[in-house]
Amino acid sequence: MVAGLLVMLCLIVIQFAGMIHVRNTLIDAASTGARFGALADRTAEDGVERTHQLITSAVSGRYVQDISHSYSSENGEGRILEIRVRAQVPVLGVLGGLGEVEVSGSAYEFP
Repeated sequence: MVAGLLVMLCLIVIQFAGMIHVRNTLIDAASTGARFGALADRTAEDGVERTHQLITSAVSGRYVQDISHSYSSENGEGRILEIRVRAQVPVLGVLGGLGEVEVSGSAYEFP
């Protein structure tokens, strides 16, 4: 009885840790991709591609469902590049399909 509860508790902790790891990795990749795409000699598509490369190398590309970008203006002086990533949440760190998470990263693009 106690052993079964301990096993269940360990599985819950592993699941939670995997979810947090994937979420943090996606946030970091989206932020890095946005900063890369906001450089003077780069485009937003370069930022999206960089985000995809980072996610594929860090966790797995099979989790990613959609990577998109958008611009918003601020004070008319520059604009903000935002990269959004939608991905599946892994089950026990290896299988996808428990749910979805959407994260974003942004960077200020100077004119």
